[in-house]
Amino acid sequence: MKATARASKLDPFKPYLHQRWNQGCTDIPTLHAELQAQGWSGSVQAVRRYFRPFRHLAVAPPTTPAIPKPREITRWILTHPDHLDTDAHTKLDEARSHCPELKMTATHVSTFAEMMAHLNGDKDRLEAWMSSVDADDLPHLHSFTTGLRRDVQAVINGLTTRFNSGPVEGIVNKIKYLKRQMFGRANFDLLRKRVLLA
Repeated sequence: MKATARASKLDPFKPYLHQRWNQGCTDIPTLHAELQAQGWSGSVQAVRRYFRPFRHLAVAPPTTPAIPKPREITRWILTHPDHLDTDAHTKLDEARSHCPELKMTATHVSTFAEMMAHLNGDKDRLEAWMSSVDADDLPHLHSFTTGLRRDVQAVINGLTTRFNSGPVEGIVNKIKYLKRQMFGRANFDLLRKRVLLA
C-alpha cells in the first residue's frame, strides 16, 4: 500500500512561500515572521524543515569584492606598470577612479620613480615635478617636496648620477651585525679581526 502525503498546516501558505523564495528571500526567520503576520501559528523549525530540500537551489548572494588594503595599493603604485598582472592593474585603476587624491598621488609617485629609475631627474625636471606636486592638494607629498628642497643638490645628484652610498651602507650594516653577534662583550681588536676575516 502506497503512503499518501499528509496535509500540513503550512499548505495554505506554500504559494506565498514559493513566491517569496523565487523573489530571492531565502532567510527562514524573515519568511517565518511574514507568515506570522498572515496568521501562521507554527514554528520556525517547520518552515526550515519545509525548505530544506530547496536549499541547494538557492542562489548565493553576489559577493562584494574585497577592498584592497593600503599596503596592496602602495605596492601596486610603486611597481612598474609593465610588471603588474592584469588583476592588479584592474584593481588599481578601480581604486584610482574612486579616489581622486589617490589618482594624483599615483601619478606624481610614478613620475618621480621614473626619474629615479632612468636617472633623468635634472634640475629643471625635478623643479617642475615639485611645483606640480605643490599645486595639488596633497599635504603628505608637500612634506616630501619640502624635505627634497632642503638639500636639492644632493637629490639632483642622486637622480642624475649612478654613484650612491649603497656599498658604504652595506659595510656599515655588516659591521653592526658582527658587533651584535658578540653581544657587546668583545673589544675593538676582536671586532677588527672579525671584520677583516668576514
